[in-house]
Amino acid sequence: MKQRTTGSTLWGKAFVILSAFLLCSSLAFAGSRKISKDLQGKDPSSRVDVIVQFYQVPTAKYHQKIMDRGGKLKRELGHFKGAAYSMPASELEDLAKDPAVKYISMDRPLRGSGTTATTWVLDYHNETINSSNAWSQGLTGAGIGVAVIDSGIANVSDLNVANVVYSEDFTNSGSPLDQYGHGTHVSGIIAGNGSNSTGPTDSYTFKGIAQGVNLINLRVLDQSGAGTDSEVIAAIQTAIQLKSTYNIRVINLSLGRPVLESYMTDPLCQAVEQAWKAGIVVVVAAGNYGRDNDAGTYGYGTITAPGNDPYVITVGAMNTMGTPDRTDDVPASYSSKGPSIADQVVKPDLVAPGNLIVSLYTPPDTLAVENPTHEIPTSLYQTNGTASVSPAYFILSGTSMATPMVSATAALMLQQNAALTPDQIKARLMLTAFKDLVQAATVTDPTTGQTFNEQADIFTVGAGYLDIRAALGSTVLAPPTVGSAMSPTASISSSGNVVLVNGSSVLGSSAATWNVPSVWGDSIFGGTDALTGDAILWGTGTLTGDAILWGTDSLTGEAILWGTGSSVSDLNQLWGHPKTQVDANSVLWGTKK
Repeated sequence: MKQRTTGSTLWGKAFVILSAFLLCSSLAFAGSRKISKDLQGKDPSSRVDVIVQFYQVPTAKYHQKIMDRGGKLKRELGHFKGAAYSMPASELEDLAKDPAVKYISMDRPLRGSGTTATTWVLDYHNETINSSNAWSQGLTGAGIGVAVIDSGIANVSDLNVANVVYSEDFTNSGSPLDQYGHGTHVSGIIAGNGSNSTGPTDSYTFKGIAQGVNLINLRVLDQSGAGTDSEVIAAIQTAIQLKSTYNIRVINLSLGRPVLESYMTDPLCQAVEQAWKAGIVVVVAAGNYGRDNDAGTYGYGTITAPGNDPYVITVGAMNTMGTPDRTDDVPASYSSKGPSIADQVVKPDLVAPGNLIVSLYTPPDTLAVENPTHEIPTSLYQTNGTASVSPAYFILSGTSMATPMVSATAALMLQQNAALTPDQIKARLMLTAFKDLVQAATVTDPTTGQTFNEQADIFTVGAGYLDIRAALGSTVLAPPTVGSAMSPTASISSSGNVVLVNGSSVLGSSAATWNVPSVWGDSIFGGTDALTGDAILWGTGTLTGDAILWGTDSLTGEAILWGTGSSVSDLNQLWGHPKTQVDANSVLWGTKK
């Protein structure tokens, strides 16, 4: 259930903590030198898997630096200025002293997953984002290559053999075919032809948004949905190398992991920036931590990497409420919220449908076995269907599902105008996003009975709701002069207000087309205070609840981001999970198995 309220009635509780977030999250990452925090304090007698970044693409001479210290090369990473190694933890400090070494970080685990679903409803995502407008123009993404870096793509009839033009496995499993179920679902949202749900007796068709694209299948997640930074970086490098061969213009990353350092040193972020600067639109899931209040932030500050990078398009999730009318849609309660930890980048950039999305699967993949309630009956889409389980379609929810909708839209835009740059794609998507959203709502999870207060603020919905018709109709270019569409950062001004920090190369610059209200909309700033001067997001008036939103209250020493202690140096304290280790067994997208 949902109720409409004014824009300022649900803002109160989280924001003294969020003010502290802007002040203290950067302090939490200060002083890490050239070794990431999750490597510091490792047992010297242990071996660690690391990514070492250099100031140039490493040659054999650079690899020898690690081997001389008892390490071994695990994976070269193409033209990325680094490589993956295994080495003794006792040698990390000495390696960091080498002037050729820029930064050393863990080769971290990451995942892609969806949330549980026990309710069957028709999936209206194509209607809410105006996909039919592209189809009526004959746009299908034909000729555009979309690299799906995920758990692989299975052989399914809804994806033409011609759709998948290249496949490679980075998991060392020996096959690029999907065994988990995530990558196939994502690919169906992009390019599924709906063949198993069309016919004279069918009442509904599950079609992808850009059915004519060429899919480049780069498998980085194993049958349990787990992968590592180095595998994803290697796949990104492959996409860059194959760009001209398959006209790869888009990379879809429906995966992620916690942010553990600034995007300026995070190897995963540096890899996506390299793809962006090579002319590839990189679309990344925001993460599914929106319900996480362990740290007392009500899900704010939980954007995952590499969605924290200011270059890429970071996508949050919306709930269509089971109707084709987008005016009643609300943010999905699990969708991660900004700003990003460490750098306070304003994220997500926009949102798309991500709740109860129907797409492809191949039973018995792992997700189907672990989540039988996600399987739908054929009666959901066939007029003569039965209660028997569909052999072709499956429901998943998450920002993983919202992300390929934006990737597919980018492919449609590139088919329409191949000269568009990644920055121009991002800028148009944000400028034209639907902004007349329900400002605040109360939603109840039908499975758990939990109630969540959701609001359409800048850190929840970004610039607004994906609108394909508006994006295709736009002719404006990226911000003037530099032409970059980097997401801005948020900061607290001297008067205690939250402001956007912009440069001439950042979205939200002073030009009329790209000022803050034009890109994000007045109503997305949570409240009725006018945007004045230095782009104040929220005024100093008292809001209902326990505290004021960002406000002018002094920030005390105890008001640290991830708890009430005086130190934020511990990794688990940073993430508010003192009993949960961030390791290969942790589920990084929300629902723990």
